[in-house]
Amino acid sequence: MKDMNTLQQFIYYFSHNGTYVLQQFITHFLISIYGVLLASLIGIPLGIMIAKKGKLKKYILGAANVLQTIPSLAMISILMLGLGLGQKTVIATIFLYSLLPIISNTYTGLKSVDVNLVDAAKGMGMTRKQRMILVELPLSVSVIIAGVRNALVVAIGITAIGAFVGGGGLGDIIIRGTNATNGGAIILAGALPTALMAILSDLIMGGIQKLITPKGYRVKRSQ
Repeated sequence: MKDMNTLQQFIYYFSHNGTYVLQQFITHFLISIYGVLLASLIGIPLGIMIAKKGKLKKYILGAANVLQTIPSLAMISILMLGLGLGQKTVIATIFLYSLLPIISNTYTGLKSVDVNLVDAAKGMGMTRKQRMILVELPLSVSVIIAGVRNALVVAIGITAIGAFVGGGGLGDIIIRGTNATNGGAIILAGALPTALMAILSDLIMGGIQKLITPKGYRVKRSQ
């Protein structure tokens, strides 16, 4: 490969290691998804809670903001001390970094629901739980999905760094490239699929966000 240019080396690497790259691509995506899903399971209920109990907002969002200030590599290193090497540490890091956008967007989405609609639902005899499930969440779900969307894109980047602690994924290919004598093509073989994954994830989540937004509410927001 020494006499080839970077593009030729890139094509050569893919032609001989395509299956391996695909395996790492899937592993990378699953690690990212697992971390964001866990954060959603915790973050959305927390966002609902602080939207209903405002006194807790500064404590919960404050803690989530503090977690965001810790550099991702430092966070991974700290968690590695307790969880050891491997994917668990990376998933835990993604979970912590995903909490802020998900909690914040859930809170914002619920607070942006028209009070008149909530009052109308109350006047129809709906209980607090029914108003939340049938009125408030459907009208705020697009904002909540936007938080999940942002978290997923960030998670894909964090997963690449997670290869330093044995997390696997496309970051493993990038590290192999940095350790090789002429590793530019190998680095590209890991970096380009990572970038493609982030772009496709953002587009797909954007499509889902648009699809699940109630049409009338979508028009109202655009005015």
